[in-house]
Amino acid sequence: MIGTKKTVKDYMELPEGAPYQLIEGELVMSPAPGYSHQNTLGNLFIILRTRLKDAQVILSPIDVYLDEENAYQPDLVVVLKDSKAKVEERGIFGAPDVVVEILSPSTAYYDLTEKKDVYERVGVKEYWIVDPKEKPLKYTQTQRKGLNSLLRLKKMEKSGPSFLA
Repeated sequence: MIGTKKTVKDYMELPEGAPYQLIEGELVMSPAPGYSHQNTLGNLFIILRTRLKDAQVILSPIDVYLDEENAYQPDLVVVLKDSKAKVEERGIFGAPDVVVEILSPSTAYYDLTEKKDVYERVGVKEYWIVDPKEKPLKYTQTQRKGLNSLLRLKKMEKSGPSFLA
């Protein structure tokens, strides 16, 4: 039925590898990302994987189940040692500690609006929005009162997100 909200149960019935995310009860299809997106993702993964010894650094695609109407496939996820999020074979259940979304023309609207709001609501500690065209990197970090303004990372080793300290 058109217009019917979907749930995580509906999402889990999709075939493996289906290019969808469940955003506020709506199945949203995304095309494969381009070269700049994937190159930026690979570089960030190497940096984080090297720096974070007591954390799981996970590349997409992996399902992250946030609530009954939201199952995303963020570009990169960090689950710290004492996280409330649970990593299972089927995906990650609960809010990861850090979520990274790399902007693409087809996903930027959702990354900057609806997904940002959901990440804040469910308790993601840090949410990075990375524009592969921008240097230095930009990221957004959640705090007690929600997501603050965009910050700049000049040198990841000397400044930036609290979980890298």
